[in-house]
Amino acid sequence: MTSREITLDNLDQTISEGGIVMLDFWAEWCGPCRAFGPVFERASDEQTDIVFGKIDTEAQRELAAGFQITSIPTLMVFRDGIQVFAQPGALNQRQLEQLIDGARGLDMDDVRSQVAAQQVADGQSGGRA
Repeated sequence: MTSREITLDNLDQTISEGGIVMLDFWAEWCGPCRAFGPVFERASDEQTDIVFGKIDTEAQRELAAGFQITSIPTLMVFRDGIQVFAQPGALNQRQLEQLIDGARGLDMDDVRSQVAAQQVADGQSGGRA
């Protein structure tokens, strides 16, 4: 499976489909983005149970701003609709494979409990982190 283009129109549906979704925020002019692109594409071909999406920050400025992207490439990982990873910088093949293994190995019941606890804490503090 090759990566798919993610836009404002298909982002929510892509993330809410469940499973693991990896999003690569990139731009054509970005050297590290061009270096990471083939690594990301290779993984998308090998890991057919994962959705690999690419967000062109030049064409999708609203998405980039909404996710507060300040450095590219930035990789975000969602599992079952919950963001579980976000980090700027290009990864090599081994690092990306380790990230994929980590996302697969998450105890999502524990993650959901942590998210719920954080939401309660945020509510008690007036929504401030």
